[in-house]
Amino acid sequence: MTDAADLIIEQWRSQRPELADGLKAVEVLGRIQRMQRVHDQHFKELSDEFGITMGEFDMLAALRRSGPPYTLSAGTFVKAAMVSPGAITNRIDRMEDKGLVERVRESADRRSVQIRLTEPGKDLIDKAIAAHLRGYDQILSVLTPQEREQLALGLRKILEAQGDTTLS
Repeated sequence: MTDAADLIIEQWRSQRPELADGLKAVEVLGRIQRMQRVHDQHFKELSDEFGITMGEFDMLAALRRSGPPYTLSAGTFVKAAMVSPGAITNRIDRMEDKGLVERVRESADRRSVQIRLTEPGKDLIDKAIAAHLRGYDQILSVLTPQEREQLALGLRKILEAQGDTTLS
């Protein structure tokens, strides 16, 4: 079985044989890059089905998995999402307009804002996460459980080595 990465590697080997050892990285990282396209298509289908963006999905999922009362500070999202406070405010505005979240001010400090998942937001993310996991399972269905575990461990090692060890 041959894929696009194999073709690229073979072309380079043909044109620059001295690069053969370095091309081993393309076998992994090139395929990870192509997997990003598969992932993006999965999220586009999820977005179309549930009417939320990937960023909104991430925020709703963070609220849902935080447990009752499904409330987090706006600042928590800024740290976790690696986007500007303005981008987070825009996401929250859109989700609030859709009735998925609400802003809660629990103190006299108007700058201290909590974002709470509404019941319709909870229902939506519960359905979306189930569909999301079914999609992931379908994407990975060609791998055995052992292959999935081995791949996950290998990717974790790479990410840890690159310093990507936390959400913030």
